[in-house]
Amino acid sequence: MKLSEFKKQLSTVTDLNFVLPNGTLVPKHFHVTEVGQITKNFIDCGGTVRNEKVVNFQLWEANDFDHRLAPKKLNDIIALSEKVLGLEDGEIEVEYQSDTIGKYGVEFNGKDFTLTSKQTNCLANDSCGIPTEKLKVNLVDLSSNQSCCTPSGKCC
Repeated sequence: MKLSEFKKQLSTVTDLNFVLPNGTLVPKHFHVTEVGQITKNFIDCGGTVRNEKVVNFQLWEANDFDHRLAPKKLNDIIALSEKVLGLEDGEIEVEYQSDTIGKYGVEFNGKDFTLTSKQTNCLANDSCGIPTEKLKVNLVDLSSNQSCCTPSGKCC
């Protein structure tokens, strides 16, 4: 979800909720400790130089059980970040603590913001020789092909 879409949806909610990919809510007393823009400059395994930018929100929870971040307050933090940091209308990446810092995408389900799992991927499949799709073979089909691996077959 891009920042502009997030702000649009943020203006429609009265309670600010984030739902983890497993369906549980981030505790209501979370803080947004950072709003920023992260730029990643890198070379992929095929030797291509790449530049990636994301808008970053960091969610954090403490023992401050009386705290509740209102949608307007988050909107004010975003507006200040746009003004001071020159925040662009990029895709949002949310950081949240699990076993380690997890990075998530974000979507809106009509009521809550849902954190979506992100996956690593090879960006240079054509250079690496990684097939785009793994060959899927049924084990049943393999066992029915006995012409090769039999005493009279010529594979051994």
